[in-house]
Amino acid sequence: MAVSSDYLDFVLEQLAPVGPLTSRRMFGGVGLYAQGLFFALVDDDTLYLKGDEALRADFEAAGSTQFAPFGMSPMAYWTAPAEALDDPDLMVDWARRSIAVAAARKGRKA
Repeated sequence: MAVSSDYLDFVLEQLAPVGPLTSRRMFGGVGLYAQGLFFALVDDDTLYLKGDEALRADFEAAGSTQFAPFGMSPMAYWTAPAEALDDPDLMVDWARRSIAVAAARKGRKA
């Protein structure tokens, strides 16, 4: 569950147009926050974006897989689509969709 500094720097650079981001190391990975919302994580040099049932089909169509650490049940995070890793505009679009999911979930808990 290591995250290299080079990969984290790459991800943060790709996501910079989203706005101010913060990262926090946790459980061997790194959590990514925008507007105080936990919307992504990095584990084993793989970016995972928060999703919900509405985004599930889009993630599946893009070939993404769910985050399932240590053989646990899959979590609500999906690998960033491979094509988005090479297209900053597409990556920002996916990130904004994940931030919207995080905002909606936070709103439900309030």
